[in-house]
Amino acid sequence: MIDKRHKKLSIVSSFILVVSAILITVSLFFPWWKMVFFAPQYPEGLNIIVYPNRLEGQIDIVNGLNHYIGMANFSEENFPELSYLPYLVGGLAVLILLTALLRKKSVLYGLISLFVIGGTLGVLDLHFALKKFGTNLSPDAPIKLDPFVPPILGHNTIANFQTTSLLGLGTYLVIAAFILLLIPLWKDRK
Repeated sequence: MIDKRHKKLSIVSSFILVVSAILITVSLFFPWWKMVFFAPQYPEGLNIIVYPNRLEGQIDIVNGLNHYIGMANFSEENFPELSYLPYLVGGLAVLILLTALLRKKSVLYGLISLFVIGGTLGVLDLHFALKKFGTNLSPDAPIKLDPFVPPILGHNTIANFQTTSLLGLGTYLVIAAFILLLIPLWKDRK
C-alpha cells in the first residue's frame, strides 16, 4: 500500500509555489521581450518593447522606416495576443495558488505540463508573428529586400540596421516562477 503522505507536497513546497505565483503575477508589469534597432542615423537605437498587454518604444519611427521595405506596421491590433495574455497569465497564477493549497503532486505535474505547453505555444506564436512580418513584404515597397525572419533572440542585419532581440525582465520572472515549480518535485521526492 502506498503511503498517502508521500503524495502530498510539504508546507515549504506550498510556500515555494506561492512565491512562484507571485513572480508570474509581477511579470505582467515588466517587458517580456524587446528588439533594438541600430543604424548610423540612429546610433542611440530604436526600441520595440513588448509587455504582456501592450507595445512601447519608438514604434512610430520603426513603422515609418518599415514602410520603406514594405513591412506591416507594428501595432497592438496586429498582436491580438496582447488583449488576452494577461488573463492567461493571471489564470496560471491562480492555478499555481490552487496547487499550493491542494498540495498534491499529481496536480503539480499537470500544472508543470500546462506551463511547458503554454510556454512552447508562446514561443512558436512569436516566431510565426516575426516570420509573417519579415516574409510578407509589399512588392510595391521603395526598397526591395529578400524576405527574412527576425530572430527571437540574437542579432540580425536588415539593410543598414543591426537588430538585437532580447528577453525582458518579465520573461526572466516567468522562468524563475517555472524553476520554483520544479523545486517541490525534487524536494518532496520519495
